[in-house]
Amino acid sequence: MGNAISEIDEELRRLTADIVRRQQADGSWRYCFENGISIDAYTIILIRVLEIDSEEALIRQLHDRILGAQRPEGHWEWYRDEDNGNLSLTVEAYYALLYSRYSRASDAPLRKAERYVRTQGGLGKTAGILTRCLLAATGQTGWPLSLTSIPLEMLLLPDSFPINFFEFSGYSRVHLAPMLILANRHYSARTEDTPELDALQTERAPSDDRPSKPVQEWLDRLQLGVSKLIGAPKALHESALAKAEKFMRDRIEADGTLYSYASCTFLMVLAFLALGYDKRHPLIVQAMRGLIGMRCRTEEGTTIQNSPSTVWDTALLTYALQEAGTTEHHPAIRKASSYLLALQHRKPGDWTRHNANPVPGGWGFSETNTINPDVDDTTAALRAIRNLARSEPAYRESWNRGLNWVLSMQNRDGGWPAFERNVDRQLLTWVAIEGAKSAAIDPSEADLTGRTLEYLGSFAGLNERHGFVKKAVDWLNDHQEEDGSWYGRWGICYIYGTWAALTGLTSVTASPERHESIRKGTDWLLRIQNDDGGWGESCDSDRQRRYVPLGRSTPSQTAWAIDALVSVYPEPPPSLVQGIRRLAALLHEDDWTASYPTGAGLPGHFYVRYHSYNSIWPLLALSHYRRKYGK
Repeated sequence: MGNAISEIDEELRRLTADIVRRQQADGSWRYCFENGISIDAYTIILIRVLEIDSEEALIRQLHDRILGAQRPEGHWEWYRDEDNGNLSLTVEAYYALLYSRYSRASDAPLRKAERYVRTQGGLGKTAGILTRCLLAATGQTGWPLSLTSIPLEMLLLPDSFPINFFEFSGYSRVHLAPMLILANRHYSARTEDTPELDALQTERAPSDDRPSKPVQEWLDRLQLGVSKLIGAPKALHESALAKAEKFMRDRIEADGTLYSYASCTFLMVLAFLALGYDKRHPLIVQAMRGLIGMRCRTEEGTTIQNSPSTVWDTALLTYALQEAGTTEHHPAIRKASSYLLALQHRKPGDWTRHNANPVPGGWGFSETNTINPDVDDTTAALRAIRNLARSEPAYRESWNRGLNWVLSMQNRDGGWPAFERNVDRQLLTWVAIEGAKSAAIDPSEADLTGRTLEYLGSFAGLNERHGFVKKAVDWLNDHQEEDGSWYGRWGICYIYGTWAALTGLTSVTASPERHESIRKGTDWLLRIQNDDGGWGESCDSDRQRRYVPLGRSTPSQTAWAIDALVSVYPEPPPSLVQGIRRLAALLHEDDWTASYPTGAGLPGHFYVRYHSYNSIWPLLALSHYRRKYGK
């Protein structure tokens, strides 16, 4: 073990020095939150729709990145092993390249993309709801029945009605409001320069857009509620339209974006056009400034982030550095903590509608986010400032407010959600929108519950003797998969969920070695260990809701597995020693596994490469191994 410890010490010194060197003057760390090429494509199209002449250089940069990401077969994909590419993503890429005017339909790359799209069934077979909105809103297709059949008057239904707007998750609402405006108006933002996508159409019969029986039942219930609203139909409709418009305007952040997300900002701008706003309206100009401000530079070129991960990265790196031995008085930690302290939320947001204790105290994902805190970012920030909170009143007050907010967010079933408590009515997942099952509600998740328990046990000194902690432990026990793993909603995927659950359970359980769920989870991690000693999981797991091996090891997934096993074993078994050596080696390898996306947004439709993850999670895993076994 001695050699392993010396290797760990060297890696800890190297990682720590590199992270401190990358810190910005304001105390933050600004790594790229990379989301494929989808947002890049939307940005090109929106700039052209708005006829903005001043962003020609950006369009060229985004065009070049999109073109460079095309696979030899002609398609685009969210992740390297995505079987046969992604039709929706390929349509978006093709459309943006054509709209940019830097590619022509006769160019070889676009001809290859055209052949791929046609072999997959053409435009009519695109599944992504954002893709379908993009095509409909720019006049390439009709509006999908899945949106036009939802009455806008849904926004007027009271909270007491089972199907009401605020029973959808916050993520869904900020996308659904502009979508419904656009679909209601059957809006089409065509200009003289709008390219035609006729070449992507096929002669096959159009897809059947009729709702299934459960969806029709959902719509019938919704229509029943709308029919009970009091007022003339026209007046009700105008009132619903005004409410949808106000909903968007009330949630515009200081940078002009809607809820700090690029995807719904794109929809909001189109919805404003549908409502009659001029293309140079201040809200549209400001939104575009915020959208373009989300650009970042990667080794593949310029990209637009969906929402910069600055708070998340800064909180986790501040915590990881302290776990590696950097004291809370080090300038890097003090600057980062001060940065985080200033970004704690002080005003209520939509989360207060379902929270009986609406005292703000959370943190959001990005620094422009001031009204949409989440549990994971909050516990990450609280870990970061915990040491300073022991001695300095300002941090102690912040830590107490944050802790109370996290506790107030626990769901009635014992687990923790991401953004809003008790927003978990399964009925809403019946809506006929692709991805609704994962995005329409915000239920308890194993990764969020496990990470919250780890924070409560390791940093707040709580355990199973506290009733709400025991309730969360019971929730994890009840939601363990048959094979011993847990599904993780915001990472890839079963390795992520199992790591979070195991570290959470071991931090609050008196005798982890006798805990059946911990034993089963540990056995599962050891069974899926790769021959080289590391761990790796495919994004296909997220789509199929079962573990799918990647066949290669990745740094972040290997670090998660190691960290989970360290939390369980009093002494390192040979498999763990092998894992730690493989992790150290992975940090010096530069192939596709180093950039494989291990963050998740929406199953099948949105995956993330966090550029920070190959620093954060290895640093934590190595530190925890060194602390426990290095003596």
